[in-house]
Amino acid sequence: MDSYILFDIPGGADPVDHEFLEQLGHRVMVCPGPGPGTSCPLLTGDGCALAENAHGIVFELDLDQPQHREILAEYKESLRSDVPIRVVVRPGQALEYADLLRGLKVITRVPVAGDLDALAAEVEAADSGLEES
Repeated sequence: MDSYILFDIPGGADPVDHEFLEQLGHRVMVCPGPGPGTSCPLLTGDGCALAENAHGIVFELDLDQPQHREILAEYKESLRSDVPIRVVVRPGQALEYADLLRGLKVITRVPVAGDLDALAAEVEAADSGLEES
């Protein structure tokens, strides 16, 4: 199965420690998020194969942006329930957006190898469940 972990990162920068995930056998894909004046295809109803086919997501878009909150809500609503999502938040956002973040794993700092190792383990567990089906 062609498994990859999607990083939603402002500007499409290289994810921190993405080499670590690749060493664990997980391909890493990056989405820069919607550009100024554009809408995410998930929100326009066009769908996004990159997100829909991801086996794990690290969401680093700014929750203070309404469109970014809508994207995260769409992930929660439309992705398979076994797709692990990590949400990186800025100080205060975990409390301010607690309802949106309910049921998701929240990281309050730059993700480190330990965070990504736990995500990789969840992806692998979900992938083996899919293979058994």
